[in-house]
Amino acid sequence: MSVNKVILVGNVGRDPEIRYVETRPVASFSLATTERAYTTSSGAQIPERTEWHNIVMWDRAAETAEKYIRKGTKLYIEGKLRTRTWEDRNTIKRTVTEIYVEAFDILSRPQ
Repeated sequence: MSVNKVILVGNVGRDPEIRYVETRPVASFSLATTERAYTTSSGAQIPERTEWHNIVMWDRAAETAEKYIRKGTKLYIEGKLRTRTWEDRNTIKRTVTEIYVEAFDILSRPQ
């Protein structure tokens, strides 16, 4: 048995970019998750740390993203990790890891 499950709560980093693969809409955007700064019991200061995630939504979720999700929106996302590799114009091998969304909820609108 194996499990590929990701749960994120974070803020959208840029407005969703919508494109169509054949007739299926696909939305892609970045999501930031931030770990708060803290001090360990030994007194060491650990600074705040932000991770950026590449989010991909298909079909109805992509249509919803196009209408309602903007930079700054706080989202709850459930999905799975996908990694893909390609060669760019200069024949350099590139790899990207993305979260393919299976379910999501809009927690707040941007201020």
